[in-house]
Amino acid sequence: MTFSFTRRLAAAAACAALALPVLAQTSPAAPAGASDAPAVQMHQRSDYRANRQAQRDQWQQKHAERQAQLKAKLAITPAQEGAWTSFTQAMQPRSDFARLDRQAMQKLTTPERIDRMRALRAQRDAAMDARADAIKTFYAQLQPEQQKTFDRMSEHMGERMGGNRQQHMQGRHGHGPMRQGGGQPG
Repeated sequence: MTFSFTRRLAAAAACAALALPVLAQTSPAAPAGASDAPAVQMHQRSDYRANRQAQRDQWQQKHAERQAQLKAKLAITPAQEGAWTSFTQAMQPRSDFARLDRQAMQKLTTPERIDRMRALRAQRDAAMDARADAIKTFYAQLQPEQQKTFDRMSEHMGERMGGNRQQHMQGRHGHGPMRQGGGQPG
């Protein structure tokens, strides 16, 4: 049976709405002798924050290295420097996206939750469209040989983003638009 994207989205939203009360349940009270529990929780939170910051720093370093490699391989000319700067600025990670607040979501009705999730998705889609437009604008500034290099390098972006691009396009079981031949997925 084939479901449309809208039906899948509605089903996912309904599941999420049903799961929110379970996720938001408070943990059981601490035993009588556990007066240091808040201190332990604070320590765990600070460890988590430090770990997240270290991950962000590492990611930013790798991102900068990849950009430097791309710039070198493209052999950006002084005349293209402005386009390169605009491109790299547009590709910076964004942290200004709104996030779902569990407590606020609990106070909403299911249709309101769905609307909130749709608004967040629209915000992210708009950011993704802006990045795509920045890539196209930059690409148009490149010479044909640079475009070929950019094409070859961007082919591998999917592999860094989560695995084999062809497997991603085929779907989990090889049933997708990139499936080649009539038999087994390639």
